Amino acid sequence: MPAADSAQLGPAQLEPTTSRRPARYRRRLRSRIILSFVILGFGLTALFAFATNWTRTRVENDLVEDVMNRNIDEFARRYLDNPKVNPELPVQQMFARVVTSDKFQALRAEQPDWFDLSDGIHSLSGRNADGSPFSYKLAVRKTPDQWFFLAYDMSQATLGERQFKTWIYGAVIGFTLLSLLVGWWAASRVMSPVSELARRLKLSGLSVEPEALATHFPEDEVGQLAAALDDYAERLTEVVQRDREFNADVSHELRTPLAVIRGASELLLSQPELDEKMRTRLLRIQRAEQQCTDLINALLLLSRSERGHGTTDVGKVAEQLLDLHRAQLGGKPLTLRLEGERGLMVDAPEAAVAVALGNLIGNGVKYTTAGGVIVRLLANAVEVIDSGPGLSAEDAARLFERGYRGSHAEHSQGAGIGLSIVRRLCALYHWNVRVVPGEENGVIATLTFAPETTQGGS
Repeated sequence: MPAADSAQLGPAQLEPTTSRRPARYRRRLRSRIILSFVILGFGLTALFAFATNWTRTRVENDLVEDVMNRNIDEFARRYLDNPKVNPELPVQQMFARVVTSDKFQALRAEQPDWFDLSDGIHSLSGRNADGSPFSYKLAVRKTPDQWFFLAYDMSQATLGERQFKTWIYGAVIGFTLLSLLVGWWAASRVMSPVSELARRLKLSGLSVEPEALATHFPEDEVGQLAAALDDYAERLTEVVQRDREFNADVSHELRTPLAVIRGASELLLSQPELDEKMRTRLLRIQRAEQQCTDLINALLLLSRSERGHGTTDVGKVAEQLLDLHRAQLGGKPLTLRLEGERGLMVDAPEAAVAVALGNLIGNGVKYTTAGGVIVRLLANAVEVIDSGPGLSAEDAARLFERGYRGSHAEHSQGAGIGLSIVRRLCALYHWNVRVVPGEENGVIATLTFAPETTQGGS
């Protein structure tokens, strides 16, 4: 059976659900606060580490190049003053060398990487005899007659830079973990009053007289929220109270004329001289009065959200409902019959069962022009099977909406709230209602009662 061609409402499906955002967008506020601290801590620390490393490298490089430029200039000046004397360098950690014009080609063979270098300071690297890497800076000054070279060993500086980066990366990780701890602590402090408000609000909802929330919180944002919730709860309580009083008043006022109608009909029915036609009409009035009384009682239970109790014989109620509809067929070629074993008892008021089952039977009688409507009693359920026009996909999707009238209801009376009342009764008593197309035609409506509230028949 295609899913689109059936309508089913269980206890968890009877109330409309609010739209929710996809799960990937949902994250607890506490987690968002902690994540914000971690991202902020990591970002600031990483930015500071990058800036520090860049500044250190830039300053060190400028200092080294400045010293090398001054030393190679001094070395060249001393050599040119007295080429026969090997000049001493002001900085002893540097290696200086001068190559005269007659040895230029020999330098190509000896140091090919030096031969093509232009004036300036160059960074070079290589490997020692043991395979370990080394790096150095080389200052170059070339004249037509002499080439001056000044090398500065950067191995220790490179090692220091590597250690500095290790420490600074460690600092980034350390400060990120510290941000995590600070974020967790801050989130706990920030969310503590919110969690307390949620706890008190939940406890307040379980009590008959809700406790004021604002008195437990300081006059901050959470206190303002608590005061707003108190105000909302007070206004909501007033609305619910007025609604309950209105429903109780309406129920009481309607019961009075209905009682008068019942008394008058019973009095008239007791007259022996009544003809059959008048007696039939009085019986119809009496059944209509009972139907109105059941509906008022059911609606009163729904308005109070109270689960009334009582032992109701479902078979007896179904038989009474079928008798009521037989009297209202008006010549329609329709057969109404009851099948199945008797004895199914439900812990619910007779009015609730009569309204729920009566709407299902009434729909079957209303939309079936010929054939029959069968009410079948099962172990813990009742099936209403008709031979009507069936159920369209649109009807199946909107069948239990308040005010919706099916595609076959053009010439029938009704406001489209019958199945909506059934839906609410099922939600109140944890019953299940299901409407599916029949095997060939018509509709099968199944009302399943909660197992804990039923007693099977023999």
